[in-house]
Amino acid sequence: MNDVTIEPFDLAGRAAEALAVQAAAFGLTSEEVSVRLQIVGRHALAPGVRAFGAVARSRPGDFGQLVGFGYGMPNDRSHWWSSVIEPHLEANGNGFWLDDSFSVTELHVHPEYQGLGLGRRLITTLCASTQLPRTILSAIDRETPARSLYRSLGYRDLARHVMFPNTAVPYAVMGAPLPFPPRY
Repeated sequence: MNDVTIEPFDLAGRAAEALAVQAAAFGLTSEEVSVRLQIVGRHALAPGVRAFGAVARSRPGDFGQLVGFGYGMPNDRSHWWSSVIEPHLEANGNGFWLDDSFSVTELHVHPEYQGLGLGRRLITTLCASTQLPRTILSAIDRETPARSLYRSLGYRDLARHVMFPNTAVPYAVMGAPLPFPPRY
């Protein structure tokens, strides 16, 4: 297996490559990738956005293949995602999580590279890059390796059974204080 490093990456410049990873991990259609490509392009311009990639290189100095990525930004209540989750958070007394939070917008690892700790390395590096006191994200609301990873970092469920427009599966909104606890 190639050497994989976690490093900052150009979200706008490598958006198509990132979406190819997400498509493989999530089983997205080409139409879904097209729509998400536009969204990622807008996100790349958002204030405070940070992006890290898991880059596999067969030899030192080559450009490398993106095999995982994560990006996020300080949460903004005026963003679409926040407006969808806000009523669910408020209903559970967790509305304050929308303020002073770093939103992990996307985090995906190509299936051929899953189970190697890259997701953990990506999210910890991504969240260590902010000075905000907490982080929030949404994940498919079923027991998955991703949800187990998030729990191991201190995330807890803030709202469950959240339905986003144009999705057929429910999501959970999760939050954790930052910095993450040290791993022993």
